[in-house]
Amino acid sequence: MKAPTQNRVPSVSKFFNVQLHLHNILSYFLLFACGLTFGVILSFYLKDFSFNLQLTHFSFSANSRSSPSSQLLEPNLKAEHVRIGLTEYLKPPKAMHDMNEEELLWRASTVSRIPKYPFDRVPKVAFLFLTKGPVFMAPLWEKFFKGHEGLYSIYVHSNPSYNGSDPESPVFHGRRIPSREVEWGKVNMIEAERRLLANALLDLSNQRFVLLSESCIPLFNFSTIYSYLINSTQNFVMAFDEPSSVGRGRYNSHMYPAIKIQQWRKGSQWFEMDRELAVEVVSDQKYFPIFQKHCRGSCYADEHYLPTFVSIKFWETNSNRSLTWVDWSKGGAHPAKFLRTDVTVEALKRLRSGSKCKYRGNTTNICFLFARKFSPGALDRLLRFAPKLMQFNR
Repeated sequence: MKAPTQNRVPSVSKFFNVQLHLHNILSYFLLFACGLTFGVILSFYLKDFSFNLQLTHFSFSANSRSSPSSQLLEPNLKAEHVRIGLTEYLKPPKAMHDMNEEELLWRASTVSRIPKYPFDRVPKVAFLFLTKGPVFMAPLWEKFFKGHEGLYSIYVHSNPSYNGSDPESPVFHGRRIPSREVEWGKVNMIEAERRLLANALLDLSNQRFVLLSESCIPLFNFSTIYSYLINSTQNFVMAFDEPSSVGRGRYNSHMYPAIKIQQWRKGSQWFEMDRELAVEVVSDQKYFPIFQKHCRGSCYADEHYLPTFVSIKFWETNSNRSLTWVDWSKGGAHPAKFLRTDVTVEALKRLRSGSKCKYRGNTTNICFLFARKFSPGALDRLLRFAPKLMQFNR
């Protein structure tokens, strides 16, 4: 009767052993899970701590570089932040640049709306030479300009085919501008004049602008011409109404209504103007396109565009005369040339003071500051007579 009771005791013992084993497994699992969780949290914490430590080190290093005590790194820091002052900003580009026509005219047409300049400025006269090749009167101009540096600028527009093979005079060295082909009597003559004006306008010190050719000479010394131009209150663009076939006869009715025949003017292409008018000429988007389209054939744009444009818009400030003397007495499509034998002291004196005109409201006999057309053969006699007669050393 005792046997069954003894058999139940081992069974109960086995049951409790299994429960204890399961309990141990569960404890180990919970302990492992806690350890894994703690490890993950610790790993993220250490990474964050490392990043903050690196960031703090970087910040400290940056502060150290900006600190006055870090003298070795200071020059490099300054080199990365070069200051461009007003002087560098205002410096005009070299005469030969890489701007295209549109870019050049746009830049030249920009003006300041504040009239007072924030820097000292010495006004200059821009001498614009429209030539086929070299300025063969350069030796005479050298004597004219000598000793007056800083009061003038020179720009030369020559035919693109000219390779500069002739010896270049020092005063004209590096003064050629990007150019295009120019044909006598064609509208591209005006395009070249606008190109010269635009390049000269890039120098804010240029206040007066005079157009010349390779056959032009000065009739007075630099001081006289500079004073005459800088102190003038007018522009010098010849403009008159010519009712004949060589005047109104060249008018194209397709220019109407922007340009009426009553407004059509003729004059010499050899102008002299102030900065305000020069800006208007290079900015003209109304009248010049009309000339480009309709002034062709026998129209001769160089004799009509500026006289017409100035008469329509700026007649109040125009003197209606040119400062360049030309001899048309022999007739023909071109003025007479001065050959070697034509150059005498008496002839030069007549050019200098043989006329009467108005200047700043007063009558004067100084009406022409320049003259043309002088042949290359006349240069040696000009070099002999002109410097003394015109007192180039003053």
